[in-house]
Amino acid sequence: MPIVGVKDTRKQQLIDATMASIAELGLQNTTIISISRRAGMSSGIISHYFGGKQQLIEAALRYLLDQLGKELRERMARTDGSPEQRLECIVEANFSEFQRSDLAAKTWLSFWARSMHEPGLQRLQQINNARLYSNLRYSFAQRLPKQAATEAARQMAAMIDGFWLRSALSSDPQEGFAAAETLCKRFALNTLNTSVNSPAQA
Repeated sequence: MPIVGVKDTRKQQLIDATMASIAELGLQNTTIISISRRAGMSSGIISHYFGGKQQLIEAALRYLLDQLGKELRERMARTDGSPEQRLECIVEANFSEFQRSDLAAKTWLSFWARSMHEPGLQRLQQINNARLYSNLRYSFAQRLPKQAATEAARQMAAMIDGFWLRSALSSDPQEGFAAAETLCKRFALNTLNTSVNSPAQA
């Protein structure tokens, strides 16, 4: 009988090996050989499961995006749905232990740099940006007027990305990530609290 899950297990091992190679060698120097060696598989397995190096790299980015979405959904499920808790969940998911790990951080940095030149990676990055903005805007719109919610979402999205990038590149990334998470949450709560004391706008 066939072993259930072998295909998925091997595909995940290749994705993990891809991120490990990117973290160590960078995206430019990551090759099918460097990936297959880390996965302990033949290079032909990559073509069999993914079609080639580029497709595997895109699969690795989708994995990071899937993890981000999964972490957000898990946090959301434990809240009462209030805008305060929703916004805190969004921040926590983006600064989770996995997303700020050395492996994920270096992989994200490589993807961001390469997405300017690779249409497939650029499309995935645009999806990620749109998803973050949409989640933020929906949360702010529960309390703020339409235009104010749009502006707050844009500003907070820029803060999350900017703080994440600065933290990943700092001499003490973990301290930077922790401070960034606190500052982003503070901005969200201050923005919502300000709306309570402001006159309603159409």
